[in-house]
Amino acid sequence: MSVVDDPAKVLFVEETDEVAALIGRPRARAPVVALPAAVTARFHGFDRDERPLVAGLPGLPGEIVTARSTVPLLMSQVGSTVVLVFEHGEARRPIIVGVLQDERAAAPGTEPQHVSVEADDERFVVSAEREIVLRCGEASITLTRAGKVLIKGSYVVSRSTGYNKIKGAAVDIN
Repeated sequence: MSVVDDPAKVLFVEETDEVAALIGRPRARAPVVALPAAVTARFHGFDRDERPLVAGLPGLPGEIVTARSTVPLLMSQVGSTVVLVFEHGEARRPIIVGVLQDERAAAPGTEPQHVSVEADDERFVVSAEREIVLRCGEASITLTRAGKVLIKGSYVVSRSTGYNKIKGAAVDIN
């Protein structure tokens, strides 16, 4: 059995940057990375996984790059100018932090779009001034201000366990 004279005595120290700093040796500094300031680019659309795409990035002319976003983006904003920052300063890792407002929309005399959504446990109501379109791929349902309901699709089925009624001033089949 061996006896240790001083239990607080350090037997082995691996020299690291922290140890060098503690004993007063100068340590090598990490290189300073100059991150670019916020830049603007064009919102190109979405990829198949609904990730935003941007084009016109500095240093990547003609390339379309997948981005991440801190703000919700809409199909109606495709072509808009977006404000970007870059994760770790890498041009291929853009993050959209905002969408610049269209100068034409801010012009005096232009009316803002009137769209409202009301929801509760019983109903979900979407109202618009001129038209509402629900679209998924090639299928769509359009409601117009004039009272038209347009259902389009490559395959449309109407099923009922009870009476299925088609009523109108004129009914045209085929």
